[in-house]
Amino acid sequence: MAKTVFYSFHYQRDVHRVQLVRNIGALEGQPLLGAQKWEEVKAKGNAAIEAWIDEQMKYKKAVIVLIGQETASRPWVQYEIKRAWDLKRPLLGVHIYGLSSMGSVDRKGADPFLKAGISGVPVFDPTVRNLNGNIDSQATYKVLERDLEGWSNQGVVRS
Repeated sequence: MAKTVFYSFHYQRDVHRVQLVRNIGALEGQPLLGAQKWEEVKAKGNAAIEAWIDEQMKYKKAVIVLIGQETASRPWVQYEIKRAWDLKRPLLGVHIYGLSSMGSVDRKGADPFLKAGISGVPVFDPTVRNLNGNIDSQATYKVLERDLEGWSNQGVVRS
């Protein structure tokens, strides 16, 4: 059975990239809420969102922030980072801007841990560039496929 982790990410912008990460199958993440289900939870207010996050984070071996271009600025990602830190869950980041979403890659996003006031969290970048300097999404996926499970064991915990 795959190691269970909690994936933190910016849903609207990166859900397709996250689905690629989940399809690797090296790690088991929480169920992804569809847009309609997310709207149902969101309609119940911030306390309901926090309760959903807390429930999904329970019993997870690590929290992996999948970092896209706008991830660091997302309030719920910041909540998830701080919650993981408070719960002393291993915490790490993985850049996903080099994965294709609907045929295009993205720009590298800022470190969301620094925005949360936490330093020393490892952030891995599987992005591969070709000889012309362009991102090779397929090669990036292969690096992620090869290394994700090993990276998941390198998260840091609040002391």
